Parts: sequence; C-alpha cells; structure tokens
Amino acid sequence: MAQVQHENTQRIIEVTADDLPLHCPTPGMIAWDSHPRVFLPVEVKGEALCPYCGTMYILKGGAVAHGH
Repeated sequence: MAQVQHENTQRIIEVTADDLPLHCPTPGMIAWDSHPRVFLPVEVKGEALCPYCGTMYILKGGAVAHGH
C-alpha cells in the first residue's frame, strides 16, 4: 500500500491494522520531525489522541479484541 502524505495540521486520520504499532508523527507526514515520536495505543479503544499535536487517530474497524 502506498504511503499517503498528510500535513501535520490534519486533525483526524483514519488508520488500519497495517499501520500498527502506531506512532505520531507518522512517516507519511510531510513534517515527520515536527515533535518527538510518541507511540499511541489506538488498538485499545479504537482511537487515540496525540498529546503533542492533537491529531486524532481512528482505527478503521474499531478496537482490537484481545483473547487469552
């Protein structure tokens, strides 16, 4: 799948399981070095908010069920 370039000003980005583990900024962002890399547990609740830039990531398909 081709990387889509996003401005760091985009506030909601939909991601898929292929993007896990998720971190912000993502390699596809134009200003990928705009703040320190932070890993976001988007698979837990189906969404995660970056504490640095405020970008909301939404996991397409929702949270991932964990079995034992």
